[in-house]
Amino acid sequence: QVQLVESGGGLVQPGGSLRLSCAASGFTLDYNAIGWFRQAPGKEREGVSCISTSHGSTTYADSVKGRFVISRDNAKNTVYLQMNSLKPEDTAIYYCAAGVWYGSSWLESADFGSWGQGTQVTVSS
Repeated sequence: QVQLVESGGGLVQPGGSLRLSCAASGFTLDYNAIGWFRQAPGKEREGVSCISTSHGSTTYADSVKGRFVISRDNAKNTVYLQMNSLKPEDTAIYYCAAGVWYGSSWLESADFGSWGQGTQVTVSS
């Protein structure tokens, strides 16, 4: 069974940076990607970014394109989300998830079967 543990969230001022980590264990060949999603209070869960675990291709939501960078370290079984130029609207609980990604720019939560517990990111002055 896949287990995912996020870390790296916290409080940061607008314009600041944070790096989230997602440590994975028990990965199955049924999955081919790790995605980052976020959910703000009163809003639906949103797909933020995704990376293929095999060939490293990536995608980003328009709202974070040019500011966030997803990467992977296969030796450490860890996926990172570097978040720069953070805005108050980036405030949310961020989740990493393992699933099947078909290469589209739209991330569907239902395609991701294993989820971490989430880490809070708050952007505020």
